[in-house]
Amino acid sequence: MTGPSKSNETVVWTAYPSWGQFAWLYLISLLAGFRGLLYLLFDLAGWEGWVGGAAALLVCAALLRRWARYTFTSSRVVVSNGYTGREIQSVALDDIKEITVRQGPVARLLGIGTVVIRSLSGEKVLRLRGIKDPESVKGRIQKMRPVVGARAADPVSPS
Repeated sequence: MTGPSKSNETVVWTAYPSWGQFAWLYLISLLAGFRGLLYLLFDLAGWEGWVGGAAALLVCAALLRRWARYTFTSSRVVVSNGYTGREIQSVALDDIKEITVRQGPVARLLGIGTVVIRSLSGEKVLRLRGIKDPESVKGRIQKMRPVVGARAADPVSPS
């Protein structure tokens, strides 16, 4: 399935995981490239492998970043494959029970985090990983949610 499945849905926001999500790959690539440079400077065999490995890690990071695409439509939050557009998982805005943000110390330093969305039934849990400024994304989802009946008095859980 590509894009929003309902004809009356409009795309409100779309994003990919932040480049910061793959900082560990950049660090390993930097170390491998530095080692390759040292091999080259000291005229040791095998420097090509280290530099090639560093380049391959950077390509992997670029490919992994585009694997997941996060989309907010007028009625749903959707996680889809960034290459094929195929929907992986979605939850309707009126089926959201709880929105939380998870950040470790390194993620907080990089300004990224995971936005976790739980459905009312508890069967669906969407994890939007590597989101830049996750608190603002959480706020955006909260503003989009319809306020109906008893849910108006039931606030979304704090982060």
